[in-house]
Amino acid sequence: MKRISFCTFRCLIICLILILGTTGCWNRRELNSLAITMGAGIDKLEDEDVTDQLQLTVQIVKTSEIKVGDKGNSSADAFWNARNTGKSLFEVIRGFTHQSSRKLYWPHNQVIIFGRSLAEAGIREHIDFFVRDQETRLGVWILVAEDQASDIFEVKPNLERIPAIGLANLLKAQKASSQTTAIKLDEFATRLMSKTTAPIAAFVKISGQGSKKSLLVTGTAVFKQDKLVGELNKTETRGLLWVLNKVKSGIIDVVSPESNGKVSLEIIRAKSKITPEIIEDKVHMKVDIKEEGNIGSQSCTDDLENRQTIKKLEDEKNAAIESEVKAALSKAQKLNADIFGFGDVVHQKFPKEWKELESRWDEIFPDLEVEVTVEGKIRRSGSSKKAVAPAKE
Repeated sequence: MKRISFCTFRCLIICLILILGTTGCWNRRELNSLAITMGAGIDKLEDEDVTDQLQLTVQIVKTSEIKVGDKGNSSADAFWNARNTGKSLFEVIRGFTHQSSRKLYWPHNQVIIFGRSLAEAGIREHIDFFVRDQETRLGVWILVAEDQASDIFEVKPNLERIPAIGLANLLKAQKASSQTTAIKLDEFATRLMSKTTAPIAAFVKISGQGSKKSLLVTGTAVFKQDKLVGELNKTETRGLLWVLNKVKSGIIDVVSPESNGKVSLEIIRAKSKITPEIIEDKVHMKVDIKEEGNIGSQSCTDDLENRQTIKKLEDEKNAAIESEVKAALSKAQKLNADIFGFGDVVHQKFPKEWKELESRWDEIFPDLEVEVTVEGKIRRSGSSKKAVAPAKE
């Protein structure tokens, strides 16, 4: 009998081990057994007879209607807004088994929206649930509704069949203007766990009436610990984003120094740096912002190729950026909410001094001195070097 060589024997053993490892999908789930959740809205029930009651609205994909829609019939809704109430989020979610034969499936969830009254009461335990839940992605968007979160899911978008997907896409598009705080679950939770940094989120509102309703994402919801305490408008929001190094694009309107006509400057890139200082036992913050942009449009016939004119436009742009930052700082100090994360920056650079400063940060922040330095440059004037207007004689 011919003996098997050692090399052949070794190959057989390796193949056997590999075969044992190629098991099937033991934890697979069939699509028709899942209620795929695309959005979740949590509200505090405003009922005098019931206290501490939550209402959870989940937007579930109707997979059968999605298939029908692909064939051309888009009249039927491709989603189902299911609601349930209870005293805890965990209880409410389990309670959906009484009205749905399918288990809620969270990995595809796009947005979590908190109603305003619930956000004002506190949302720590609800954020804790979603962070702990194994199915929830940490990349889900966090928003605050102007009124009830459940109302948001009733507004049908013009370009999407599922409102939750339309809302998520709306948030992704906000980087073009940098006037809305688009924040995800992981960052919100990180801020919530900080002893000094205030959580923030995007505000979503309903615009229009009747069949002309649409969703508007604008501004920033400001929290103190886990409670909503105020909001920033679009200008203040971009001031915040300048400091957080999150401005990706946008438009800054300035006045031409030659004719007082409007010139729109496009933000191409921006970078910011926060530097803390302790001088004579007093905390100071320095914020340095560097920005580059192009001339997007002009409503005047001025020659914007002139170097002196460009320099004046840059100065006006720098002043506009500084004004936005100071507007955000003023509102944050008024709310006594460190949305910039200044406390954590001081902690990182001065860990010893921070032991004494931490307990007094709520007293320090409202009067904190912040020096803002802006260096903005105009790199290009676009494809056309002259205004689209008759030449001056």
